[in-house]
Amino acid sequence: MTIASKSTWADRINGFARKVPTWPLYILYLLPVPWLLYLAQTGGLGREPIKALEHELGEIALQLLIFGLCITPLRRYLGINLLKFRRMFGLLAFIYVTLHLLVWLVLDVGILSQIWADILKRPYITIGMVAFVLLLPLAVTSNTWSVRKLGPAWRTLHKLAYVAAILGAVHYIMLTKVWAIEPLAYLAVILGLLALRVPKRRQKRVA
Repeated sequence: MTIASKSTWADRINGFARKVPTWPLYILYLLPVPWLLYLAQTGGLGREPIKALEHELGEIALQLLIFGLCITPLRRYLGINLLKFRRMFGLLAFIYVTLHLLVWLVLDVGILSQIWADILKRPYITIGMVAFVLLLPLAVTSNTWSVRKLGPAWRTLHKLAYVAAILGAVHYIMLTKVWAIEPLAYLAVILGLLALRVPKRRQKRVA
């Protein structure tokens, strides 16, 4: 593929992306929630529907975080500009993480003393809670007013998403309690996407 054809291909995608509003995508990405709840109530999630529901919600959240991490490499290396969707992916990821947490709190455990005991004694739950806490300020400041108010500090604050994504993948790995391929693949993809940012930073330092 020549540089000219690559540019034309990217320009077409960028032109299409500019025309796509974000609100239908919010609806589209939230559609799995009522469907998963329906499956949980009708036996479609197996013998342990609550655990399965937790897993599905958490995995979707991790996927959305990865989608958000893809945006900068796509723009930098392929010229595909999807920045308008980054906030959407971040907020949707936070929504799914919150639902994942609520299912665990309300449907799985349900006893306040047991919740705190699990957070303190089970490392994978501790890591998951830290990831959730890191995402909280990002969700709160995902608005135009916060961007203007915080200035350059806003970008620094939102780099917490990198840490949250890594912790989310580690939480998934520890949750499975075996070296399964899928959670390891998530961690590898996240680390790979973050590594794509390194060369650009080095070039700026040399300059």
